[in-house]
Amino acid sequence: MEKDRQQTEPNALKRFAHLLGTGLKDGRLEIPEEFGTGYCSGFVFNAHIRILILNYELNRDFVIENPDVDAPERMILFKFQNIFPDTETSLPGKQLKAMPSVLIATSRMNTDIVIPIHTSTASINIEVNADYLNGLFDLSEKSPVLQGLLENTQPLLFEQMIYPSLQRIVDEIISESIDETFKLFFLRVKAEELVCRLLMELEKRDEIHLYDLNSHDIQTIYKVKDQMLDHLETPPVIKELAVYASMSPTKLKRLFKQIFGNSIFNYYQEFRMKEAALLLREEKLSVSDVGYQLGFTNLSHFSRVFNEHIGMKPKQYSRS
Repeated sequence: MEKDRQQTEPNALKRFAHLLGTGLKDGRLEIPEEFGTGYCSGFVFNAHIRILILNYELNRDFVIENPDVDAPERMILFKFQNIFPDTETSLPGKQLKAMPSVLIATSRMNTDIVIPIHTSTASINIEVNADYLNGLFDLSEKSPVLQGLLENTQPLLFEQMIYPSLQRIVDEIISESIDETFKLFFLRVKAEELVCRLLMELEKRDEIHLYDLNSHDIQTIYKVKDQMLDHLETPPVIKELAVYASMSPTKLKRLFKQIFGNSIFNYYQEFRMKEAALLLREEKLSVSDVGYQLGFTNLSHFSRVFNEHIGMKPKQYSRS
């Protein structure tokens, strides 16, 4: 039985525990006090799917060799971030909280020889074998985005916002108390449900052609995103963002939409309205103060845009 139990523990987690001079208990690593606080847990459900739940703070960075870098299977990574309640702190310089989201990457984007262990990590990583997923669908009838992901031959990265229905499943994975007899089964079912729902969201994206990504382009696009969200009171100007990114406007728009599934302006407007909702309900600001603070000169226009994104007028929202 002990041998079978060891086979359910991810190699990376065992390597990390060894580095910290400790062991695993029921797939869980408690961070020793001399290194920090928190925990990691992980399970290899079968040859097709595994999960790592990471929620810790360390007093220094670590780097370990990736024990699975030469593994023959090619895994697609689903990385859920900003999903632990106590880690949803405000982003520097603005009220907007870090929004729960998931990064979805092909194995070509996930083949590091070393794995950096950062001082503060709060995420759930689910890895699924691409061939296993591929065999579940008739790709000839699926969108280019889903085809590109499941074929797993290009270096691709997508980010998808986590909506309440997804967050509820994540919460069950994090906090549901399950008898050890059913724990592996329960977590596998929940992990597969998350993956299924995310694939359903990716299927809705309308990109026709997918472009190979590299780490430099990805870092640049995320810098553009951060720059834009740091200044929600100022609508983005594509030419200015392109200069900031050292990219042509065409490439910038193309890669941004491919990663986030939305145009630059629509993405900006969505976060602008999330910030408006936060200011109305949590900061208790008036509708006019919120509108003007976020750069609207016409409050009727602000009310109309808010209603389109949130589903009710701002005054109604602030009273609900």
